[in-house]
Amino acid sequence: MEDNWLSNAFVLGDEPGGVAVFVDSGAPLEPLLAVVERERLTPTHVLRTHSHVDHVAHEEELTSRFGIPVVTGAVETGGLRIESIPTPGHSDDGVAFVVDGLCFSGDTLFRDAVGGGPADIVRDSVMERLMTLPHETRVLPGHTIETTIGREWERNPFVRYWRGLDPEAGGRCRVGGVDAVVVVESPDYDGKGKLLVRLDSGEERIIGASRVELL
Repeated sequence: MEDNWLSNAFVLGDEPGGVAVFVDSGAPLEPLLAVVERERLTPTHVLRTHSHVDHVAHEEELTSRFGIPVVTGAVETGGLRIESIPTPGHSDDGVAFVVDGLCFSGDTLFRDAVGGGPADIVRDSVMERLMTLPHETRVLPGHTIETTIGREWERNPFVRYWRGLDPEAGGRCRVGGVDAVVVVESPDYDGKGKLLVRLDSGEERIIGASRVELL
């Protein structure tokens, strides 16, 4: 994990001496490269969950070192059969990758939170796409610790609100000088929290709590 922006990157191999893929490249590469060398893996692709700098910082280093492409779609390589699920919202180009009971969720789904962006689009990506995966699926997010689909189905404040289980938080706030209502509050990976707010115009957004003035 990269301490400057708390981003994760991963390497996934099919078997010792087999092939491997990298998932994002915003974290220090040394631990990943050590695994590649120790397990005698041959990298074949870099999988990109989205193009924000904290997820692509070392991408060129990987592609040039191994002569491999960056992909955002489904991949079959060695014993790995990797599905790509479009998850726009936090970014227009967001995707999650699913393989062998693992979901690399990028910045769409975290432990106890979801990615920032237009609430209706984020909701569709989370509820209609990721939450339909088996509950035992391990989720390896773009920031901080892993979780499971089942845990987030039961405990994630955004998911619980969208399921109709929890009421709106209801406090008034101001976002960029515009009056709004706090709908959902949750912790977030940076320790500052994440909020779903409804502007008085009716628009709903998911944003970091540090950008919200509570009234």
